[in-house]
Amino acid sequence: MPQALQTYVRVVDAFNRRVGRIVMYGVFIMMGILLYSSISKTMFLPASWTLEMAQFVMAGYYLLGGAYSLQLDSHVRMDLLYGRWSPKTKAMIDVITIMMLFVYLFFLLWGGVSSTTYALEYGETSYSSWSPYMAPVKIVMVIGILLTFLQATSIFIKDLAIAMGRPLA
Repeated sequence: MPQALQTYVRVVDAFNRRVGRIVMYGVFIMMGILLYSSISKTMFLPASWTLEMAQFVMAGYYLLGGAYSLQLDSHVRMDLLYGRWSPKTKAMIDVITIMMLFVYLFFLLWGGVSSTTYALEYGETSYSSWSPYMAPVKIVMVIGILLTFLQATSIFIKDLAIAMGRPLA
């Protein structure tokens, strides 16, 4: 494989690994928010922002962590035959099936950018009593989808190299 593709794979993998390792601690932030919510509802005046904020943190958690999950191959896979195949056969099938992922991520990114543009242009807020601006969570959504798209491209390059009999070093 050309050096440029190897560099792309190395840079994307390293970046998504760092982002994923940082974002994985977001679950503790969400737990803290929900704990505060529980305490405030039983002892004080309930906070109106906690549930929605926990949802935003969780959305960032799984959207920004998606690329890392894909990188670790820890996503769900239907494994009736796949586990018995050779690495080269797996790579050839993955090269074909990742095309569907590209189409899905393209439309997801397209809708995400459109929704984010709308939120920024019109100052969109949530319909809850807290009424936070939606743009920050939508920006995180677009970044997460983009990182997943870049990681899928990295995996495609690695699988293509294996299918061609020249795995990346």
